[in-house]
Amino acid sequence: MSEPKKRIFIGLIVFTVLLITAITVGLYLIPYIGLKNIHPLAPTIVCWTMGSTLGLLLLGVGLLIATLVRGREVFLAARLRGIVIEVLFPIMILVGRVLGISKMKVQQSFVEVNNLLVRARCAEVKPKRLLLLMPHCLQFSDCDIKVTSDASKCKACGKCKIKDLVELAQKYDVHLSVATGGTLARRRVAEARPDAIIAVACERDLTSGIQDAYPLPVIGILNDRPFGPCFNTSVDIAKVAEALEFLAHGRCGTPVA
Repeated sequence: MSEPKKRIFIGLIVFTVLLITAITVGLYLIPYIGLKNIHPLAPTIVCWTMGSTLGLLLLGVGLLIATLVRGREVFLAARLRGIVIEVLFPIMILVGRVLGISKMKVQQSFVEVNNLLVRARCAEVKPKRLLLLMPHCLQFSDCDIKVTSDASKCKACGKCKIKDLVELAQKYDVHLSVATGGTLARRRVAEARPDAIIAVACERDLTSGIQDAYPLPVIGILNDRPFGPCFNTSVDIAKVAEALEFLAHGRCGTPVA
């Protein structure tokens, strides 16, 4: 994981936790006097409840940062990924906006952190249970072949990366699916019922896809957009091959930069 993206994520998550802590303390202090009127023990009970919640949150963040630093699974790493996806990321988008950090940078950081947490488990997945999920915009715009119905129909002209992806899918004996959008992508996932996914897309589609697919492990790879979004995009095939090698053979290590 690149250091700038790691710093963005760690900085945002620490700031988010501090903000949640401040809000929680405020919610406790404001009605403190009123709680005494309800029952003498009410303030103590509320204090312990909030304190325990904050303690678990701080512990989770500490374990999460330890996983990011070590690059190996720590206690409850799988659950930590769920916390990041379902709880912290939406808050981090808002915090990033307040701090002047673009939504795209936060999304890039989220994808990288998600990938690191998936890799930290070093779990091997049977090739037949792997799904390569690609966006339709990778296909050459003037191509007449409908690869969304069957990627193997590709004529291997070499004008886009579909040819290379088909070859990778055949080499590793994994399922390759090309989708035109989020709705079709979700349908393909439901039909294939994979144990893990390698997905290529833009920041927005990757983050939403990772959230939709949870708890399925997803390694996200950002596409290249030399002609702008959603038109004749590309992808680093070496990154896809490395992700396949990692998941299919459980080979932990440094991903392709």
